[in-house]
Amino acid sequence: MKDLDPSVYTIAWIAPLPIEAQAAMHMLDARHEGGFPLTHGDDYVFRAGEMCGYNVVIAQLPREYGTGAAAALASQIKKFFPNLWFTLLVGVAAGLPSARRDIRLGDVIVAAPEGDTPGLVAYDLGKETTNGFQLLKAGHVLMPTESVVQSAIDSIANEYPDEARLFLPHYNRIKGILHRTGNFADPGQDQDTLYAYDAQTDTTSVVSRAPRPTEKRTCIWYGPIGSGERLVKNARVRDDLRDRYHLIGLEMEAAGTMNRVAAGVIRGVCDYGDEHKNKQWQPYAAAMAAAYAKAVLDRIRPLKRAGATVKEKEGGDDAVKPANGGGHGGNDESGASSGHGIYMYNKENKGQTGTVFSGGHNSFTFN
Repeated sequence: MKDLDPSVYTIAWIAPLPIEAQAAMHMLDARHEGGFPLTHGDDYVFRAGEMCGYNVVIAQLPREYGTGAAAALASQIKKFFPNLWFTLLVGVAAGLPSARRDIRLGDVIVAAPEGDTPGLVAYDLGKETTNGFQLLKAGHVLMPTESVVQSAIDSIANEYPDEARLFLPHYNRIKGILHRTGNFADPGQDQDTLYAYDAQTDTTSVVSRAPRPTEKRTCIWYGPIGSGERLVKNARVRDDLRDRYHLIGLEMEAAGTMNRVAAGVIRGVCDYGDEHKNKQWQPYAAAMAAAYAKAVLDRIRPLKRAGATVKEKEGGDDAVKPANGGGHGGNDESGASSGHGIYMYNKENKGQTGTVFSGGHNSFTFN
């Protein structure tokens, strides 16, 4: 097997679950055949390729999950890849609908600060007091999202609502690709059921919601995302966390990751964090999050594009195998949106279109 050179990779893409890693791999424009030289104590296998002109390494958690496992993975990434510029944490999460936010399964949620609340809230990080559990600094102990990633996200949020072309072509290209349990297609709005919790009666009931029009099928939500060790499968706990910290979603890896590296957190909604949690929506949600993440990378264009090939450390042979056909990606981004619209909410106009950024070994500019 050819040895890949860790020093040429500048973007880390953490996909904690297998289905999230599969979606990420299918987003690559080309896969880098070979492996990274491991030493005793290296616990992870990394996969690599090219995406939007960058050399990207994709990292998946082992069977365990949570903030501790994510922190260990982030530490090893930071040690193993010396020239990383930033990290994306991309996968699925629980969405937290409210009277203000009609979040639905398959929507994309993006960690972003709102008011005094940071973009990522480590809701397990705190202490018990006489007034209940108090969060330490509302999560401010965590590293913020890398500024150029946040600016790219802001740039996307500032597009007109009908700008589905930003990432739906990426999703459309992989939606029919098979994985172990099916494909990445939308399960359908008729399979999306939300149960509301009534604190007075301690019961749940189905919420009546009209189907969205096809052209408004997917919404993008920007706001604080909660991260902790607990797998939330309780509507009462879910609503308490949502209301206490103004959260739009819950997940289990970001707090651990952002104790080590600055990461942009992008999640597809696959459940509502209650007793009805299941895996039916994970493939579609993972694919939508991956498509949005690729759009973020595409907004950060190097003035001098990163090399499209990765050489062996020994011998200099081309170690790139184009990803095409048979459900292995490719660089055809001409997929039609099929009327599948994208609407974006809850982010102030902070984009800096046209601004040039310098970071790592390259200079970058937005479209």
